Amino acid sequence: MTTGLIEVLKHIGLTEKEAKVYLSCIESGTAAVSTIASNAGINRVTTYDIVDKLKQKGLVSYFIKNKVKYFTGAEPETVLEEFEKRTNNLRNALPQFKRLTGTTNHPRIRYFEGLEGIKAIYTDTLTSQTGILNFSNSEEIRKIWTNYDQEYVEQRAKKKIFLKGVCPDDKGGVLVHSEDKKYHREMRLVPSEEYLFTNEINIYDDKVAIISFKDELIGMIIESIEIANSQRAIFNMCWQFADIMKNKKIIKNKMMEPLSESELETTLERETQPIKKTPIPETKPKEKNNLSLF
Repeated sequence: MTTGLIEVLKHIGLTEKEAKVYLSCIESGTAAVSTIASNAGINRVTTYDIVDKLKQKGLVSYFIKNKVKYFTGAEPETVLEEFEKRTNNLRNALPQFKRLTGTTNHPRIRYFEGLEGIKAIYTDTLTSQTGILNFSNSEEIRKIWTNYDQEYVEQRAKKKIFLKGVCPDDKGGVLVHSEDKKYHREMRLVPSEEYLFTNEINIYDDKVAIISFKDELIGMIIESIEIANSQRAIFNMCWQFADIMKNKKIIKNKMMEPLSESELETTLERETQPIKKTPIPETKPKEKNNLSLF
């Protein structure tokens, strides 16, 4: 059993025996407690207690067959998600802790560089509890991160983190927009010749992540409720504007389309019909008032 893996699990809150039993579970596949205890090097009675604790933490599941319990260890991704959830809960509660201590809540800014740093920013967005609001250039990110869709977009969709985004109406934007339903998002396109932006902004929870892909790969995460809420208001304004631009484009395209045969016939029929004149009602002359006394 790898000592390094035991240490990793201890750092996320498991005891040494819990780590050994969990590793034994995933190594054994689906097994009875006796097998798990033997592989972990822990006596069976203790293993029963540890497995029960891991079950409560969502790290072990079981089923009963012929009155024997068989246990299965959760996938390592589940352990990571559980740890991220706890970390995110603590992070979201930080402003409340600071209010208790009387500490002024200044924005916290973290800087990142290079492709691995950029990937770390995107990984942080996968902890979002509010969904993600996004300004992006669909082509730029994929130029420098070729496996972006597999390593990030699919993971976000798998976690059911919904994304609303505004991006340029270019080849890349149209392609991304065509797969909105598949990847749990809704994109709105704006004219690329007027509103071309090459960096990306992600707004989620109490954070704003800003990433630049031109010249050098740099990014930052700003943690501030006030800044995040202001950016949300700006995004909502742009979201409504993008909808107006979309409707204008639909109307313009419709006007440029040639009439169908049925529409042409209806139009010609309407224009060739004689105009019906509305008769003017006759008016009787008013009788003069007779003012004679006789």
